[in-house]
Amino acid sequence: MKKTSKASASTAVKRKASRRKTTSVALAPTRPTAPQRDIAADARSTIRRLKTRLAAAQARIADLEASADTDFLLGVLNRRGFERELRRSVAYIRRYHANGALFVLDVDRLKPINDAFGHAAGDAVLKAVVAALSRHVRSSDLIGRLGGDEFALLLWNLSETDARAKASALEETIDGLTLTFRGRAIATGASIGIAILGPHADAGTALEQADCAMYVRKAQRRGS
Repeated sequence: MKKTSKASASTAVKRKASRRKTTSVALAPTRPTAPQRDIAADARSTIRRLKTRLAAAQARIADLEASADTDFLLGVLNRRGFERELRRSVAYIRRYHANGALFVLDVDRLKPINDAFGHAAGDAVLKAVVAALSRHVRSSDLIGRLGGDEFALLLWNLSETDARAKASALEETIDGLTLTFRGRAIATGASIGIAILGPHADAGTALEQADCAMYVRKAQRRGS
């Protein structure tokens, strides 16, 4: 009986040792083969290529979104882009009790200029007007073309008195533009309507108010 017990114990010890050896062999790290290294390298290359394509696609989407909101001729916001930014700005004004002024500007005599000199001359006038506006507003202010000869500006932190003074100064600046197209002098001007933006402002209502005020101002300038 004792010999049998010793033999059984010896066999058990050998089995445990064998299992430990087997486990040790199974857990030992193995080096990747050449084909495996090639597959890994190809995978990394593919990932880099896909990341590059994704970045290019995202940049393209951003360009398309920007162009959808930009006037292609003048490089300022188009109506869609300006109205979106106006809504955002009014929301900020309402939330933080800020203030500002919305201008709607109509370029005078653009149709007669187009009729007399052609649309290229009219385009030159519009570019000159935008350049003048850009020189006389801050980088934080907004300029947009609502369509045709009509523009809108959003100017931050202006009281009503300051807004009216600024509108008058812009009218004088555009009235004073000296343009020559193919050797012929072109005179233009601008009429500006104002809506003050305060804590209770509404984007759509403000745009309508400024537009109506612009037509009143245009009639005043014609009658003067």
